[in-house]
Amino acid sequence: MNQVFEFIINSRKAFIKLIDGLTIEQLNKIPDGYNNNIIWNFGHVVVSTQTLCYVRTGILEDASTVKYNEFYKKDTRPTYKVTEQEVAELKSLALESIEKIKEDFANGVFASITPFPTATYGVEMKSIEEILITTIGHDNLHYGYALALKKNL
Repeated sequence: MNQVFEFIINSRKAFIKLIDGLTIEQLNKIPDGYNNNIIWNFGHVVVSTQTLCYVRTGILEDASTVKYNEFYKKDTRPTYKVTEQEVAELKSLALESIEKIKEDFANGVFASITPFPTATYGVEMKSIEEILITTIGHDNLHYGYALALKKNL
């Protein structure tokens, strides 16, 4: 599992590097033909992993402790201009939240989870390992979206 965590962290560092090369205006821009922007895709990966690992598994009762969840959860769209401060906080959360999940994994927090089907594919997630492997694909899907959005700025 160390390799899985390392891959997630390295992928998020690459996403952060992409964000660092753009202005706040570019991060917030929704190009013609799209319904979201680069910073929404980044925020979405940050909140989704936490929600999948803690809420959908039954570890936490609800997503109230997942900061920014209401703005970046599945089926949302950008509704306001994100500030530099929020971008900085999302970048910190992107890495800190994975370190917290890694720590909780090592401490057995996820030893017994409630299985659940993914909303997109309907595939049942039966273990934290499956969820984290799915996270790799999900994060990189949205990184790809962000790259496409960048080409259309």
